[in-house]
Amino acid sequence: MTRSQIAAPVVLAALLFPPGPAPAQEIAPMETSPAGHPAVRRALEHVAETEERTISEQIAICEIPAPPFGEAERAAAYRDHLAALGLERVRIDAEGNVIGERPGAGEGPTVVLSAHLDTVFPEGTDVTVEREGPVLKGPGIGDDCRGLAVLLAIVRALDFAGIETRGDLLFLGTVGEEGRGDLRGVRHLFTSEIGDRIDAFVSVDGGGLDLVKDAVGSHRYRVVYSGPGGHSYGDFGMPSPIHALGRAIARIAELEVPEHPKTTFNVGVIEGGTSINSVAYEGSMLVDLRSLDPAELADLDARFREAVEAGRAAESARDPDTPLAVEVENVGIRPAGTQPHDAPIVRAAVDAAEPLGFEPALKAASTDANIPISLGVPAITIDGGGESEGAHSLEETFDTTDSHLGSQWALLTAIHLAGLR
Repeated sequence: MTRSQIAAPVVLAALLFPPGPAPAQEIAPMETSPAGHPAVRRALEHVAETEERTISEQIAICEIPAPPFGEAERAAAYRDHLAALGLERVRIDAEGNVIGERPGAGEGPTVVLSAHLDTVFPEGTDVTVEREGPVLKGPGIGDDCRGLAVLLAIVRALDFAGIETRGDLLFLGTVGEEGRGDLRGVRHLFTSEIGDRIDAFVSVDGGGLDLVKDAVGSHRYRVVYSGPGGHSYGDFGMPSPIHALGRAIARIAELEVPEHPKTTFNVGVIEGGTSINSVAYEGSMLVDLRSLDPAELADLDARFREAVEAGRAAESARDPDTPLAVEVENVGIRPAGTQPHDAPIVRAAVDAAEPLGFEPALKAASTDANIPISLGVPAITIDGGGESEGAHSLEETFDTTDSHLGSQWALLTAIHLAGLR
């Protein structure tokens, strides 16, 4: 066992998240709410009047399967939606993201409005959406079929009201937001596609009327202990990968973490062994480490790795002549980051909510916005209205009552950021 196999992730994180481009233009929310502008009022009214169409599109999008790493069919359909709305340079990039552009007057920042295409549900899942009164039920109906439909509603409303923005608006359907996707879609956007153009990033994700301003970072690993294996009686005393796994888990369970900033750990899956009377040749676990603070996350990561090695060393001491190895495989790193409550992009979204009659709660979560936040690009994630329950379950629901407020909020936020010509 070499130290390099369990080295702290400082170098890895630096490679995955090199310093990003600083925003080209300062984000300055409009000092006067655009909600009173005649064209904006027409756009807001159009959103409310056509909410039933938005809901129908939400259902139709959701009934196109988009399992992890299998978003292509939904991406193609979404590309067709954006093209039919008249956006320019509509395309699917090398990673599978859908991109469409609505040019502004060239006098303001470039603002991204994004929603994710993928779901957590495996291939073959029944994605039929049922409707009972105002409530929709189906896998992914809120997370994030709602966000995808809201973006379409925004484009239609802008065009209906003849609104020209000062800055460009980019509309995106991203891949890989969920789980093992590890934000691969947004990561590609910022490292290879359009990162040098983006001045502000707004993700619309799920139901409700909350605002995510801070990025919960996560380090996820698969830890594998391995040895020759043998007979439980005849080879008793041989180091067991499963016993080493247990020793490590016990140490991990004793780790102390701060309550503020909230920092957490979890061993979510354990696997290994062939029979009750065999010394296993392999034992593994999947581990999730999270924090709002990059330094706390790095510290937790280092102590987790010490626990992993201590478990191996303690079990190997039973018979030092029999090899017992451990490998720590990265299966996902999402960077952490925070923004001030009065950051311009946060103020823009809060100000946009005021004329609609609500004040969004400010929260922290792990979303597509993690990547731009970590790179210093202003970014938030906002809910798409209505109310979602049971996210990531087959019984997920979306209550459409007053759901138009989410589309109106996203529309006003975009105008606050991109500016009104």
